Amino acid sequence: MLCQECGKRPASLHFTKIVNGEKTEFHICEACAREKGEMIPGTSGGFSIHSLLSGLLDIGPSGKQVTSKNTENLQCKECGMTYSQFSKVGRFGCSSCYKYFNDRLDPLFKRVHGNTTHMGKVPVRIGSHIQTKRKIDELRQQLQMMIVQEEFETAAKLRDQIRELEKEISSE
Repeated sequence: MLCQECGKRPASLHFTKIVNGEKTEFHICEACAREKGEMIPGTSGGFSIHSLLSGLLDIGPSGKQVTSKNTENLQCKECGMTYSQFSKVGRFGCSSCYKYFNDRLDPLFKRVHGNTTHMGKVPVRIGSHIQTKRKIDELRQQLQMMIVQEEFETAAKLRDQIRELEKEISSE
C-alpha cells in the first residue's frame, strides 16, 4: 500500500480514526509522518504520536505519573539509552533495553494490549492441547497463592487437578 500523502513510498504507519461511529483509515510513510511532525492527518490541531507514547510511558507501575527522579537513573548498560530518551523516541536502542526497562514495560504492555502475554488465535487441531496448558499455568499460579496463604487443603486439590491435566496431555 502506498502512502496517501506522497503516493510514492510504501505506507508504514497506519491509523484508524473513529468519530461518532464513522471510521476513517490513514496510511502514510515515515518520511511524510516526519515532515508533518509525526502528526496524524485529519485531526484538529494535530496529534503527535510521540506525545501519545510519552503519555503512556510516563505512567509508572502504580498507575501514577512517574517523576524524572524515578526515571533519570534508568539506563541501558549496553547502548547507554536512558528511559527518558526511550519515552521521547518510542524505540529501544538495543535488545538489552527490554531487560533494563522491564519494570516500566509490563504495566505499559498491560495498558496498551490488555495483557502481558500473547493470547492470539489457536489452531483448531491443537487448540485443546494449548488450552489445557494455559489452564495448568493458571492452576499453578493459584496453587502458589494458596501455599503463600497457607490454604493447604485447597492447594492439594489444585495440585491434583494439575496432575490430572498433565496426565491428559501426556496421553495425547
